[in-house]
Amino acid sequence: MPLMDHLRELRGRLTKAALALALGTVVGFVFYDQVWDFLTEPYCSLPDSQVVEGGGCSLIVTGPFDAFFVAFKIWLFVGALVTAPLWLYQLWAFVAPALHGREKKYAFIFAPLAGMLFVAGAALAYTVTALALQMLFGFLPEDADPYLTIGEYLSYMLIMMGMFGIGFVMPLLVILLNIVGILTHEAIAKWRRVIIFCAFLIAAVITPAEPISMLALAIPLVVLFEIAELFCFLNDRRRKRRDPSADLDDDEISELDETPSAMDEAPSPLEELEQADGREDKRP
Repeated sequence: MPLMDHLRELRGRLTKAALALALGTVVGFVFYDQVWDFLTEPYCSLPDSQVVEGGGCSLIVTGPFDAFFVAFKIWLFVGALVTAPLWLYQLWAFVAPALHGREKKYAFIFAPLAGMLFVAGAALAYTVTALALQMLFGFLPEDADPYLTIGEYLSYMLIMMGMFGIGFVMPLLVILLNIVGILTHEAIAKWRRVIIFCAFLIAAVITPAEPISMLALAIPLVVLFEIAELFCFLNDRRRKRRDPSADLDDDEISELDETPSAMDEAPSPLEELEQADGREDKRP
């Protein structure tokens, strides 16, 4: 297809995805109260949040537009979740014609796995949020009360769930790169210590300044990375068993196969001419 036709198709796919997302925001608008109660449950379950007379969480609003922006974020969040199959299909329909059959098979396998790992990471972030906030509130002086704004709390929850989900998907990307031949187990083993250190470093950066959420993200990342490394080791060994020269570097020389082929056993053109001359000389 010409470039302009690709751009027109991309515009059409993005328009359909945007329409699907707009319809999803309607669902978020309808179930806004239920989603908000679900997201605030980890914080409202803490005794430190009950500082308002008469009970209730101490989430506050500091600006006239804070409530609207929080509601709009939740509408988009719910809309992106409920319409994920629709806008993901539009992305797949645009990319699929350029993929080979083997690549399409990998996409059908890895897409559901990536979705399940992302959900698992987001669920873990939701679970450890109460423990992380409780530890952070432990540093408050006795005469101080925690008053969080609804915008700060919502951003905290969405960032935590998103980062945990993306972190859980990264080892799956390592497996995919190994399958297509870009990343080998030798390279992974060489940089194992650096990768583990980076896992703890990234967990410390994207999580609050407390050890619970950092360890809750770093330890599963290391475990998933070790599982991915084991898969890469087995896959490279299977690949080497099928093709001994598959893991050779560009500067290495592969072993010569000295087994004679059918071409070696057949006579050369010069030998055929000599044999023909010999047959002519033997004629009476």
